Amino acid sequence: MGLVIGLTGGIGSGKTTVANQFAAKGIEVIDADVIARNVVAVGSEGLAAIAARFGESALLPDGQLNRAWLRERVFSHPDDKRWLDDLLHPMIRTQMISACAQARSSYCLLVVPLLVENNLMALADRILVVDVDEQTQIARTLKRDGVSRQQVDAILAAQATRAQRLAVADDIINNDQPETELQHQIDALHQTYLTLAAQHHTGE
Repeated sequence: MGLVIGLTGGIGSGKTTVANQFAAKGIEVIDADVIARNVVAVGSEGLAAIAARFGESALLPDGQLNRAWLRERVFSHPDDKRWLDDLLHPMIRTQMISACAQARSSYCLLVVPLLVENNLMALADRILVVDVDEQTQIARTLKRDGVSRQQVDAILAAQATRAQRLAVADDIINNDQPETELQHQIDALHQTYLTLAAQHHTGE
């Protein structure tokens, strides 16, 4: 398997912007959020198991997962949340590992928003953290998602702290700066990763 760079960062840090810039350089991006949606898509084992446990309430009229209902359910029933995590986390993990193994670019980027929270650091060879000031996170999330300040605070409280993320980082992108500066940081890291990928390849 090639070199895997785990990309993470808190809400509103700009992970997608960073991932897109690496993708523009021909680097394959594997997104945990996309995989998480796939494992509960119509026709999946994940969705069938959820429907078997919770019944019709868990499904929308068109057969898709009723995410809003399920979110409410697991929020108020810790046992159900545990069951759901035990079902989905191994599926998501397996698919992430498989996607990384199949990547054909010189290295790949594994984007996992909850990398630290779910203790998935071992899936990557290096951890890249997109870091921003908390005030920037709040401002960006309010503007992008149109949610209340209380909701943003609740999300931040549920996520790893900035210090916890930085503690596991091999590399850090400071995204409080202008876009040109962001580009410079990504260009430099891309060169570093190409060198590491070549070493990784010969060392296998």
